[in-house]
Amino acid sequence: MRRTSQGPRSWVLGFAVVLALTASPAAAQSRREMQMMADIRMLQEQQQQLQQQLTAAIDQLAATLKTINARVDDQAAASRKSFADQKLAVDQFGSDLRIVRERIDENTVRITSLSQEVEALRLAIPQFPTAPAAPADPSATAAPGTAPDAAGAAAAPVTLAPGMTPQRLYNTALADFTAGQWALCIEGFNTYLRSFSRTDLADDAQWYVGECYQQDGKFQEAIDAYNRVISGYPKGDRVPDAYYKRGMALGAMGQTDRARESFETLMKNYPDHDMSRMAKQQLDRLKSGKPRG
Repeated sequence: MRRTSQGPRSWVLGFAVVLALTASPAAAQSRREMQMMADIRMLQEQQQQLQQQLTAAIDQLAATLKTINARVDDQAAASRKSFADQKLAVDQFGSDLRIVRERIDENTVRITSLSQEVEALRLAIPQFPTAPAAPADPSATAAPGTAPDAAGAAAAPVTLAPGMTPQRLYNTALADFTAGQWALCIEGFNTYLRSFSRTDLADDAQWYVGECYQQDGKFQEAIDAYNRVISGYPKGDRVPDAYYKRGMALGAMGQTDRARESFETLMKNYPDHDMSRMAKQQLDRLKSGKPRG
């Protein structure tokens, strides 16, 4: 009877042990899965937080860059405006300076013209000769028909046509030169030299006198005129031309030594002048025996 009662209890106890052993691994696995799920959710939350922080940082950086770009644009615009204002000021200054120079040139021309007009008016005023003093000895009176002393005679003044200004007189003589009217040209420029020998165009007038003689084949007269340019107007701009043309006239007369001397003087005194290069060519031709051009 005792064995029969212990049999079922043992079976139930064994079944319970087997059931406990069977359920224990499943419970442990479930707890691991729950822990893993919790870790995953925590990682997801951390990822979301990091993403939010990154997005906020990017937005803040974008805003900062936008502000910096705006400042750079403002500074660039201010610099462009400043440069534009400076350029405008420089251009305006250059324009004003050009206007001032033009006005100075106009005033210079007017002053020169007025000076020539005053000189022309001065020469147009008739010069009345003074009465000669009565001789102390009546017997010293010159006999009728006796010519007066040349040293005491007054030079006859140059009479210009009414309205004839220095510039018009010069232009008229220059037109005669262009037309090949050598005699009229020489007469016109000599009249200019007798009337306006102190003007800036006096050396040009004297040089054209030499050109007229040279073109007319009167080389000795041309040489004399060129010499007057060199000696009478040593600071004039026609002096190098006069040296060159004098050398050409001397060469035409066969005086090669004097021609060579004139060319060499030109090259020595005016080495950078265009006429010096032409004189060098003439010297080379003289040395080679070729005829002058």
